Amino acid sequence: MPLTETLTVVIPMAGWGTRMRPHTWSKPKPLVSVAGKATLDHLMDLFHTLPASLETRYIFIVGPYLGERQVPAHIKAHYPHINARYVLQAEMKGQSHALYLAREYLHGPMLMIFSDTLIETDFASLAEETADGVAWVKPVPDPRRFGVAEVDGEGNVTRLIEKPDTMENNLAVVGCYYFREAEALMAAIEEQMRRDVQLKNEYFLADAINIMLERGARFRTQQVSVWLDTGTPEATLETNRYLLEHGRANTPTLPEDVTVIPPVFVHPTATVTESTLGPNASVGPNCRIVGSRVAESILEEGVEMTHIAVEKSIIGRQARVRGRGADAPAVQLNIGDNSSVRL
Repeated sequence: MPLTETLTVVIPMAGWGTRMRPHTWSKPKPLVSVAGKATLDHLMDLFHTLPASLETRYIFIVGPYLGERQVPAHIKAHYPHINARYVLQAEMKGQSHALYLAREYLHGPMLMIFSDTLIETDFASLAEETADGVAWVKPVPDPRRFGVAEVDGEGNVTRLIEKPDTMENNLAVVGCYYFREAEALMAAIEEQMRRDVQLKNEYFLADAINIMLERGARFRTQQVSVWLDTGTPEATLETNRYLLEHGRANTPTLPEDVTVIPPVFVHPTATVTESTLGPNASVGPNCRIVGSRVAESILEEGVEMTHIAVEKSIIGRQARVRGRGADAPAVQLNIGDNSSVRL
C-alpha cells in the first residue's frame, strides 16, 4: 500500500570523529568540507529524491559540546525550511542506543543513514515500498572488513554479519536503512538491550535488525554502485576527488596568472593570484592563495596560503600556511582550524 504519511529521516552523528582529528577538535565530522561544502550538505542533497507524497522530518542525533551547538546552527543557516529536531547522545553507547534516545519521535516509516556515508541512490521508490525494511548494500571484492547482508534465493536478508570470516557473502552494508515501522525497530532495540547484545561496550544496529529478522520481518537489499566515505583524511580526499570528477567541480573566473588543471572547485569569494590549482583541488569561501600550488587537496573556509606547494592535504578553517616558494617540492599537510604553519 503506498505510503501517505510522514517519513522520518534519522542521521546519527554523535561520534567523536577521532580518525578525522585534528579537524574534529573544533567541529563535528559532518561539517568537515569536501568538494566545496560540508559532508552533511552532500548528504542532504541525497534526500532530494525522497517521494514528494511524503511529508519529511529530520532527526539529527548529535554529540555533546561541538555537535549540539554547531549542527543546529548549520541546519538553521542552510536548511531553514526543513522540520528538524535534535537529540543529544551524551554517552557513546552505540548506534542502537543513539536511535533509542530518539524513540519519542520515531513512529511509522523511517529512513536512517550514517553521516559519513555518501551513496548514489534514488529514494523515490519508498513511496511504494512493501517490505518491512531495506538495507542498502554494495558488492565488494573482499567483504571480511565490512558488515555484510546474507540473503536467500529470493534476495531477502536472512541475517547481518559483522566482518565475516569467509568471502561468499560479499554484499557490504553501507550504513543506510529503511524501516516501514520504526516502532518495530524500537522494540527490537529494547530486546537487544534486555539481552545485553553488545560489542566493545556498544549496541550495534545490525544486532537489532537481526532480532527483527528473528521475529519474521522481511528485509530486502538495494544495491548501490557508488559508496563514498569521509571517515578518515585519506577517505575524505578520495571522496573529494570522486565528487569533483563527477559533477561537483566548477569553472572559476580567475586572473590570467592562475593556472587551473581541472577538475577543481573554487568558491566565488576566494582570491587566487600567481598560483596553480588542481587537479582535484577544493578551495573554500574567503580563501586567499598567493604564489602557490594546490593539488589533490581541500582548503576549508578562510585559509591563507602563501608561496607553498601542497598536495594530498586538508587545511582547516582560518589556517595560515607559508612556505619557501611554489617551486619547492610539494608537502602533505593535515592541519586543523586556526593553525599557523611556516615551512
